[in-house]
Amino acid sequence: MIKILINGITGKMGTEVAKLVKAEPKMHLLGGLDKYASHNLPYPVFNDVNDIFETPNVIIDFSVPEATILLLPFAIQKKIPMVIATTGFNEQQKEQIKEASADIAIFQSANLSYEITLMSKIVAQLSKELENSDIEIVETHHNRKTDAPSGTALLLADSINKANHDIYYYELNRNEKRQKRNPKEIGFSSIRGGNIVGEHQVIFFRENETLEVKHTAYSRTIFAEGAIKAAEWIIKQSPGYYTSEDLQTDKLF
Repeated sequence: MIKILINGITGKMGTEVAKLVKAEPKMHLLGGLDKYASHNLPYPVFNDVNDIFETPNVIIDFSVPEATILLLPFAIQKKIPMVIATTGFNEQQKEQIKEASADIAIFQSANLSYEITLMSKIVAQLSKELENSDIEIVETHHNRKTDAPSGTALLLADSINKANHDIYYYELNRNEKRQKRNPKEIGFSSIRGGNIVGEHQVIFFRENETLEVKHTAYSRTIFAEGAIKAAEWIIKQSPGYYTSEDLQTDKLF
């Protein structure tokens, strides 16, 4: 029985993960952490890690960067692997996560959808085939999302950049610029509105034609399912930092 603790359990993604964990026979939901503790849920919700009465086998994190970072010392002390699906980390916070992975196994991904993992491989390959393209990434999310561009948009850009020996830089804001487009930039556009789960487009603009790769998520379930797969996998790993590429290698994604 895999005992799971969810950080950010009262959020939309935390709630979705909790629902799937409770339906999984080989898993047990210990409860979750959230500053907005609720007493009307069928599982415990803690405000403080010191209140947790049983040590989990793994932590699934769908919270906010500050909450993730605050949880790291507890995970290190108790030797608990983590699946981090939170986005919006700054450089210092990213470094803290990498440092923590020296002591515990950490799986981190901005998007736990198989199709997004596949899309990142496709656009990386296309970027090599379609040299000298102007590359733009457009992402659309619900009106409650606080970070922009999305972690998934950055994941897609990073896969392109990695495939091209890091020749690109990221243009996040053209408002103050009065100059033509740099051929080595990847531009980002972020749209926020309504209740859209997530949509990502990578567009390759060329002189006489345009190629677009697009992914639309209609349900949060796909991310919750991916988090559970990652949790089952990470508890078997040695301390270290792991990504979706490692899950692909093991044929889990």
